[in-house]
Order: sequence, then structure tokens, then C-alpha cells
Amino acid sequence: MTRILLTGSTGQVGWEVQRTLMSLGEVITAGREVSSPGLHMDLAQPDTIRHVIREVQPDLIVNPAAYTAVDKAETEPDLAMAVNGTAPGVIAEEAKLIGAGIIHYSTDYVFNGTQAKPYTEEDEPDPQNIYGKTKLAGEKAIQAVNVPHLIVRTSWVYGLRGKNFLLTMLKLAREREELKVVDDQVGAPTWSRMIAESTANILSQGTEDLVGFLSSNSGIYHLTATGQTSWYGFAKAIFEYDPNLSQQKLKNLVAIPTDQYPTPAKRPAYSSLDTHKITSTFGFYLQYWQSNLELCLTEIPEKIG
Repeated sequence: MTRILLTGSTGQVGWEVQRTLMSLGEVITAGREVSSPGLHMDLAQPDTIRHVIREVQPDLIVNPAAYTAVDKAETEPDLAMAVNGTAPGVIAEEAKLIGAGIIHYSTDYVFNGTQAKPYTEEDEPDPQNIYGKTKLAGEKAIQAVNVPHLIVRTSWVYGLRGKNFLLTMLKLAREREELKVVDDQVGAPTWSRMIAESTANILSQGTEDLVGFLSSNSGIYHLTATGQTSWYGFAKAIFEYDPNLSQQKLKNLVAIPTDQYPTPAKRPAYSSLDTHKITSTFGFYLQYWQSNLELCLTEIPEKIG
């Protein structure tokens, strides 16, 4: 049976990934919190990474864990780099020693946002904030080790767990009559479950020789929902699809430019990703972001936050 080591299993992507990978092998989880289920692995402490990988001896390491507080990273660059930049390289080194493969998740924020068409895997990264710089460092660290790997870039991730734009908007709509949301940043809202299901879809194609499969397909892949919108457009759709619409106090949703909502970290104005490579390589369709959002919202609890 394939042995899979999964980091960040309590996060919004990791939680979904754990459930989709269970049909493909034995999933062993590792996380930062000592009290959490699974083994103790703190990505800011390389010794714990090495210890767990050597103990588990996995065939595959799936790494959705990351430092994802984009604004906070501006004041904690060393911690963000340790988790996002250094740790993936350590994971890659240990994977190579035991002959394992890696799936690692990255971000649209590796790009500068000045392009007018979706970014391909061949476009040159140019991150504009600490978070993006650390995630790019992680990508390069894995590539430098030359281990069988898939680096999966995604964008605007949301789900029903953790902290994300979807849950924030739902909560605020129940507390306020007016919300102002940025309308000049464009990307593709992507449900964490779609990321997980796509990951499982890819891996199911290589079950006979997983490491060989990853070796022959190694590289960077863009994985997002189809289509694009602004944060304002995303918020508007969230409120329209909310099955608990009667609980909303919101009466007025106002579109504003980025300069009216300054943040510590600069966001790319345009970060849509071209997904042709992943769909042509692995042969599956990526749903439109609106369809995924509507499906996700059918599962929300009556009370939010």
C-alpha cells in the first residue's frame, strides 16, 4: 500500500486533501500543534521535518502546509521564509534520500499582476510581497533538489474551514448593512475541495508506479477554477448564493479601488492563471468558479463565525 505523509491536515486545503487521498493509500498526518492528531512536524524547525520523514518513510509527501498570513508576513519575513521557503527544500532533500515524490502547493502571488492575460507556467515570476517571495523560494528549493515533484500553483483559496474571504464575507454580511470590497484585483476563486479532488485525480493515474509517474510529469502546474472575477464580484456571488440569505443584514455592497483599502502587503492587480497545462497533461476538466462556489455554499452551517 502507498504510504502518504500529509502536512497541514487541519488547514483548509489539507483537511480536504486528507479525505480525497484515503482511497489511494495510507495517509499519515503531521502538523505543528503537538496536541493535534498525527505526528509533530513544525515547518519552522527543520529537525522535526527530517525526523518525521525518516520515521514514516513515505512513498509520497503532500505539502499543503504554509505560512499564509499575507499581510502579517510583511512583519514576520524570517518565519514566513522558514515555513514557505526553507522547509520545502528540506522536505525535498529528505524525499530524495528515501526515493519518495512530492506534491507541493504554491500561489498566484508569485506574479507581479501587470499582465493582461492569464499567467502560464513559463511566465517569469516577480512577486511583489514577502508571502509571494517566500513561496517562490520554496518552489526553487524543490526544483534545485531534482526530486520527482508536482508544484501546484493555485489562487484565492476558500472553503468552510479556517480563515478565508468566503467566511469573512458571510460573517460580515450578518453584522453590517454596508460593505466595501475591492473591485480592481482580478483572479480565480478556487474551492479547497476542488484542489483536493484534482490532486487525487492526478495521483490515481500513477498508482502502479507513483514515483515514476511523478518523475515523468515533474514540474509546475497551474490549478484554479475556470473563469475570473474581482473580489467585489466574488463577494457579490457569495451573497447571492448564500442559502441563509434571510440572516443577512447587508443592504449595500460598494465596489472600491485598491487605493481605498490599503494593506501592508501589495496584491497583484491581475493574477489569473492559465490552466491548459494541467488539463492537457492529466485530462480532466476544471469547473467554473461560480459552480464550485454554489456547491460549496450548500454545505454551510446556519450560523457563521
